[in-house]
Amino acid sequence: PDLTGYEKFGLGNVKYNISRIHVTAVEFPSASISLIPGTGIKLVIGNVSLTVDMNWNIRTWMFKDSGRSTVYISKVFVTAIFSTPLDNAGHTSISLTSCRTTSGDINIKLNGKS
Repeated sequence: PDLTGYEKFGLGNVKYNISRIHVTAVEFPSASISLIPGTGIKLVIGNVSLTVDMNWNIRTWMFKDSGRSTVYISKVFVTAIFSTPLDNAGHTSISLTSCRTTSGDINIKLNGKS
C-alpha cells in the first residue's frame, strides 16, 4: 500500500506520499530450520538483502518535489519461533510465538527534480 502523511520540521509540516512500492530483489543466502523439543520450530534467516523501488512526493510551504527512489537493505537477520500444539481433534496447528529482526545497512538513493 501507499504511504501518506506529514512530519513537523522546524518551520512547518512536510507532507509526503510514497507510492508504487515494489520489491525488486530479495536474497536469502543463509536459512535454517530446527526443531525445539516440546515447543515447536525455530527458523533462522541470516544476511538477507533486498531492493525496493518506489515513487515519492514531498511538499512544504516553500517547495515541492517528486521522483523515484531505490532503497537497498542488507545484513537483515530474522529469528522466528513457531509453536506447534495439537488441538482437541489431534490436528497440529502452528502459531508464531516470537520473532526478532535486525537490519545492518540501509542505502537510499533519491532521484528528483531538485
